[in-house]
Amino acid sequence: MSSSKVVVFRCGQEEYAVPIDHVVSIEKMEHVNPIPHLPSYVTGLMRMRGELMPILDFEQILYRGQAAGDQVRIVVLQTGDFLFGLLVVEAKEILDIPAEHLQQIGLVNYSKTKYFTAVANLEERMITIVSPSVLVDSLEGIKEIKAYMQKLKEDERAAKA
Repeated sequence: MSSSKVVVFRCGQEEYAVPIDHVVSIEKMEHVNPIPHLPSYVTGLMRMRGELMPILDFEQILYRGQAAGDQVRIVVLQTGDFLFGLLVVEAKEILDIPAEHLQQIGLVNYSKTKYFTAVANLEERMITIVSPSVLVDSLEGIKEIKAYMQKLKEDERAAKA
């Protein structure tokens, strides 16, 4: 029997999860440098362990609100060569979800929520599974941000050489 290991977090009043193989770390909200004229879902840039990364507010992406409170965390995710932080209301736990509890949802065909890949239907709760790579690729303006981050990385490497 197979299972999926995920990191569960809260956004709004709902629980979401990302596969653990995309998770680099979970960090407390540190100083994020706001950058003007970026899409509203980008809180700004943050340096973590020498890496500069954009912070994307999941609350803003889903509900047009802002993640706030003392439980706010940044789930640092890696998709391909793109490192980014996902700002969430609360990072709750690491969970093993048995395959028989995962249900594919029809909403994945809806163009605005293609990043929802399944729902974990557990006894006392439902957790929506999010694909970080589909999420990041579906955001408006992300290609430019990815290109900018790649250029910054190359410039930093060139400066060290």
